[in-house]
Amino acid sequence: MDKLRVFSGIQPSGELHLGNYYGAIQNWVSMQDRFDCVYCIVDYHAVTSRTGRESDKFQDPNHEPLSAMSVQMAGDLIACGIDPKRSILFCQSDVPEHTELAWVFSCVASHGDLARMTQFKEKAGRNNYVSVGLFTYPVLQAADILL
Repeated sequence: MDKLRVFSGIQPSGELHLGNYYGAIQNWVSMQDRFDCVYCIVDYHAVTSRTGRESDKFQDPNHEPLSAMSVQMAGDLIACGIDPKRSILFCQSDVPEHTELAWVFSCVASHGDLARMTQFKEKAGRNNYVSVGLFTYPVLQAADILL
């Protein structure tokens, strides 16, 4: 019988901490022998949490490029035990079908359904700047899962 597939992702929005390790990564490492594991560095999701209207939306508040943060996250995951020989590890922005499928989904998703998402309401309530990307975050998540 084929192994069940596990898909999970992590934003490259900062350095890994114990909460990341004990909350997810430790489990990811242990699942590699039992499941067909696919782990994604969800850099497009990280873009939605950028605030303000700075000229380079792909920068964090410390001005470290998101691409560099993604490479660092990949190294950190491998250092924690994610084995690229036993799991698929990739960066979301390296797969153009993510954004293509998200666009198709956004054409059929309703404004009302997205506006009811509790995560959007919570984050929108904390920030003066709310991007359309944050609003359509669930659409991109659906594309992640379907691919």
